[in-house]
Amino acid sequence: MDMLTGEEITKAKLTDWRKLAQGLHGRYLVDSFGSGARFVSAIAEVGEAFGHSPTVSIGPGHVDLKLVSGDAVYRDDDGTEYIVEWVTQNDVDLARRITGIAADQGLTADPASVSVIELGLDTGHSATIAPVWAALLTGNPDAQGHGSPSDEIRDATGRVPNLWFGDADDGVATRSQRFHLEVYVPGEVAEGRIAAAVAAGGVIVEDSGAPSLTVIADQDGNTGVVCVA
Repeated sequence: MDMLTGEEITKAKLTDWRKLAQGLHGRYLVDSFGSGARFVSAIAEVGEAFGHSPTVSIGPGHVDLKLVSGDAVYRDDDGTEYIVEWVTQNDVDLARRITGIAADQGLTADPASVSVIELGLDTGHSATIAPVWAALLTGNPDAQGHGSPSDEIRDATGRVPNLWFGDADDGVATRSQRFHLEVYVPGEVAEGRIAAAVAAGGVIVEDSGAPSLTVIADQDGNTGVVCVA
């Protein structure tokens, strides 16, 4: 199934969900582990009917959900097709059903609290070094390029953050920082997150890509990026 564009996802008006990085993310508030388990059980029944299921985590007072398709079709400018991890119509349809289940069970969505962390590494030699990072992070060489047409490292089990490689020439070796964090947050909280980092002593060093990308440095010059899908 074709991957959906950002515009198509926005038009779906999934009020309980936010598109962060590759997938749709939702959080629902529950009053006990038991109520969370009953919610997940109901989702499982619907997921079986769909032949598609979310990644689920039950925490204190909440259930976190991620929806993404591992067989989404991406076409480049030449028309070449790639199978990637991305949001498809299956995810949108299941998200709507889950929203309905939550409403039936009297659960409240908390979409502003979702977030995703990814790792970025600047290099001009991603094909050379990616196998090392695939082995180190996941122990699985198939993690290189998993769900991506690039050398990006993605653990199929979701145990570790994705690692993607930014473009850099050989001169990057002289820089003090090659790794950075990508912090994906909902659009409605990005301004507050940036303001909090600045109030804590951080400095905005690049915001030409805002609101999608805002680079913030700490007092030692280490940078991180606030990302809005």
